[in-house]
Amino acid sequence: MNKMLFYGIARRNINPQIPISLAGYFNTRMWDKVLDDLEVRVLVLRQAEQFFALVQFDLVTVSQELAREFYQAVGDIKELTPHNMIVTATHTHTAPEVRLSRPGGHPDYIPFVVKQATTALREALSNMQPGELYGGMTSDNRFCFNRRYWMKDGTVVTNPGKFNPDIDRPEGDADYEIPLIAIKKEGKWQAIIANIVNHTDTIGGSNVSGDWAGFFVRQMQKVVGNDSLVMPLIGCAGNINHFDTSSDINQTSYAEAERIGTGYAETVAAALGESSVIDDFKLVVHQTYVESGAREISEEELTEANQILERYKDIPAIGSGANLTSEDLAQKKPKVLKYFAKALVDMANNTSTVKFNLVGVFMGKCCIVSLPCEPFVEIGIKIKKEIFPEFMAMVVSHANGTGSIKNPGGYIPMINNYGRGGYETTPRSNRVSVKTAERLIAAWKEIKRELSVRPHSFLW
Repeated sequence: MNKMLFYGIARRNINPQIPISLAGYFNTRMWDKVLDDLEVRVLVLRQAEQFFALVQFDLVTVSQELAREFYQAVGDIKELTPHNMIVTATHTHTAPEVRLSRPGGHPDYIPFVVKQATTALREALSNMQPGELYGGMTSDNRFCFNRRYWMKDGTVVTNPGKFNPDIDRPEGDADYEIPLIAIKKEGKWQAIIANIVNHTDTIGGSNVSGDWAGFFVRQMQKVVGNDSLVMPLIGCAGNINHFDTSSDINQTSYAEAERIGTGYAETVAAALGESSVIDDFKLVVHQTYVESGAREISEEELTEANQILERYKDIPAIGSGANLTSEDLAQKKPKVLKYFAKALVDMANNTSTVKFNLVGVFMGKCCIVSLPCEPFVEIGIKIKKEIFPEFMAMVVSHANGTGSIKNPGGYIPMINNYGRGGYETTPRSNRVSVKTAERLIAAWKEIKRELSVRPHSFLW
């Protein structure tokens, strides 16, 4: 049987050409100019009759609308289906909105992005060639921090501000590891995949950019060649960002995106030479679905929300205009309280369920496993360290569609994060059941069990 690995790569530009809001904030931000290009990037792998595709967009997420249209557009490609593709996003907050339920979106942008992605996928399939697989591991602790902090009053606050004297300690950990998977042909790097756990939100404003992930791609291409494919897969960074509360540097700027992206690229480039060939493996793909209900809302929460709406009924609603800042959120300003209270009331009767598509690819002792939405870092650590400790495991977020159109998911905290504070656990930002994290973890445990009882699936 043929053990040879074949790969195909392609990418296309997805810069907006129409009036559309950028995504990732609470208010509408119509784009002004392009600071750097957005892309869709595609890697296709084949070994014998087994195919796998990794598709990455420079977008805030892969919305259910985008996932559905993309799967339909490539439905004639029999080798690739939603069961053996991971379709993900870099989570940049300076790219167009692709969740049509949010204000500022445009119905013509998703078809354009799907066309570009479909063209790239077909190109990658058409230029398959043999290559060698490499794996490695590095780490970088300079740029990521747990953004949820225990305060001295016993509550948790997200982004409490630099040098806040009321900070006690971070609520949880960060994940500094950067697993690497790469493909080389005739001594030249052809594709580089780096799994980095950090939020992609350093710039703000209304200009289009791939954020630090874009700088990472461009800097790596200077090292390995402009025709190589570089993918910074974003890990479980729902409660992780780049803000160092003990530093006074300006961390909301284009220069900050460059500092972080270039820094990560230097770390990864240095580690490439230490990566090892992965040979004598079998390409294995596993897929499953996980269902979850809507966020549970108690009578006490609903009563409190209605009281807040009555108390602040004369305060204008948040919309276009000035940004709703992290400081506003941390300080629980009236406009913030009203915004989140209205979201809770609107969701009180939501009984919709969502079905998440989990896909994993296993290559010897390397694997890439997917998660939907914005999982907290603890979920990724559990999957890597407790479920797949013997693998060099990548956990990629924002994958394969965020919930449903009516229930687009949001953050996925651990169950013990609820009730402490911070906006990620509110119904506005977390629309799925509080048990979702545990269900996702259980699903990957079951896949690991199946792999364990059939270890021959990795062998020839």
